[in-house]
Amino acid sequence: VMFVVSMMMNFFSYWYSDKIVLKMYGATEVTPQTAPELVRLVANLARKDGLPMPKVYVIDTDTPNAFATGRDPEHAAVAVTSSIMRALNEQELEGVLAHELSHVKHRDTLISTLVASIAGAITMVAHMAQWAAIFGFGRSSDDDNGGGIVGYLFMIILAPLAATLIQLGISRSREYMADESAGKLTGQPMALASALKKIEYFAQHRVMPEATPATSHMFIVNPFAGAGSWMTSMFSTHPATEDRVLRLQELARTMR
Repeated sequence: VMFVVSMMMNFFSYWYSDKIVLKMYGATEVTPQTAPELVRLVANLARKDGLPMPKVYVIDTDTPNAFATGRDPEHAAVAVTSSIMRALNEQELEGVLAHELSHVKHRDTLISTLVASIAGAITMVAHMAQWAAIFGFGRSSDDDNGGGIVGYLFMIILAPLAATLIQLGISRSREYMADESAGKLTGQPMALASALKKIEYFAQHRVMPEATPATSHMFIVNPFAGAGSWMTSMFSTHPATEDRVLRLQELARTMR
């Protein structure tokens, strides 16, 4: 029953992700009249990448960041914080927007939902194994000799951990892919690298009050970058900004 409920919750969050997250952050939709430069940049990048024009939103906060949401390119939205337009120059902002449009183009919202569903199913099976071990269901005399116990321990401890690591690995690989796609689309990967370093700096020195751990994976840079230890960084949904910058530098050399 809980498996069915969790699948329904994942489907609901996927289908209505744009409305849920945008309302959560108090995002305001902007138009060519209210934010002409921002909308122009998004429209140019969408046209260049062969995408429908997404809706554009602004979140009123002092911490620069951005994310994209929506179940497919036809129902996509790109949101940026009001401070990002002050912190970045036009080339850097263009790189950030291209990164977010790459997530839209490659349907990363769908991929993350599927991965979350699979990870949730594995965790649920592990919980079932835990209760089976507690009450002795399915155990024979041979299990008491050690083999069955090892199997239960694997299911209870290692299976959820493996599912989580796979989920994080896929999330990080999508970030690398979006960086590369953005660098190629704009032709200026170093502008995106500069933007990432600036956003990382603000994330380390200023807390985004609206951010929640449940939605931190959506942002171009983890809004809690400065709030964790090496252990939390190991389980982060984002690769290290230094690694992302190094890859963009290599891409710039290749393009030259």
